Amino acid sequence: MRRSSRKFLLPDLVSHCPYPLRSNIHGTTVARTSESWLLAEADFFPERRAAFLGLRAGELTAACYPDADAQHLQVASDFMNFLFTLDDWSDDFSAEDTYGLADCVMRALQDPLGFQTDKVAGKLAKCFFGRYRRTAGPGCTRRFIETMDLFFRAVAQQAKDRARGDIPSLEEYIALRWDTSGCKPCFALIEYAAGIDLPDEVISHPTIRDLEEATNSLVTWSNDIFSYNVEQARRDSHNMIAVMMSRHGYNLQEAVDCVGDLCKASIDRFEHIRQLVPSWGPEVDRDVTTYVLGLQNWIVGSLHWSFESIRYFGEEGASIKKHRVVKLLPHHDAHSRSTGRDSRSGCRKWLGLGRLLSRSRRAFCSVQLRCCPSTSSLS
Repeated sequence: MRRSSRKFLLPDLVSHCPYPLRSNIHGTTVARTSESWLLAEADFFPERRAAFLGLRAGELTAACYPDADAQHLQVASDFMNFLFTLDDWSDDFSAEDTYGLADCVMRALQDPLGFQTDKVAGKLAKCFFGRYRRTAGPGCTRRFIETMDLFFRAVAQQAKDRARGDIPSLEEYIALRWDTSGCKPCFALIEYAAGIDLPDEVISHPTIRDLEEATNSLVTWSNDIFSYNVEQARRDSHNMIAVMMSRHGYNLQEAVDCVGDLCKASIDRFEHIRQLVPSWGPEVDRDVTTYVLGLQNWIVGSLHWSFESIRYFGEEGASIKKHRVVKLLPHHDAHSRSTGRDSRSGCRKWLGLGRLLSRSRRAFCSVQLRCCPSTSSLS
């Protein structure tokens, strides 16, 4: 048996990404305002508060929506902080608890003015989504609600797997992970932040879906790499690296390299597909260009932010970004979120596993995704 390594080398995804990193001019002011907004409702203990402030979700929002005005950026930043907090809360929840949380939040999204609740999650959802609805088009509003529904369904399934101690197959993991990431509602925010509302015929077009899929894959799988250390420390197996090691016999570096190859292939695929976007006429084409640029911003913004936040690498993010060596943290039994957490910033919508291939080294693999039907509203 091979001796397990206590460190691994990150793939150089930042250098492989050709897109410029930009930041919204309102980013810093909005980020601090958004943090204060959430902390006013959420009663965090000191360690959790420090972790929340070190998250720097507002900086991620500023990089992913660099052209939004201050009002729209504020709503986007409030949602981003809310989404990370939902992820943290639900990590210790049973499936039943998750359904209760989902019911509260979904009712707030469906009727932010009429729904009454004293639950923190519901009050926060009512607040940011009431502002969202003031200027959002009907299409991106519907898409936001539907994709939040998918998020909660997947998180509930994750809770069931966690309770049973199950490590899913790679196919099952991909199907679940693209929704636990919470990235799909963030893509609806691209339309909202830009003041556009794409027609259904555009958003459902195979080329646009392929672009979303490529973006989803990059954000999700890179997040699995960056979050692996803090997750393995608390024995969390909801990570592609853990799945490949458990189910396919890869060692740690092989699994990391394999997921890194998938990330690089996703960037290459995105760049290829954007050349194939059809035309719907000058006005719609302008909005499509804006949306595709928004997906691009998510690719580059999420990569750089992962080293700025303390969520994955603590205070060593800048150093690790440079030398890419990650030393494994020791295991601990307390299932605490106070030191960091996977943002689940990838997405999944129409997946399915193609095939896993081995070439000159086992760590090269290819996953081909296909469309799968969406589910109905969470009941």
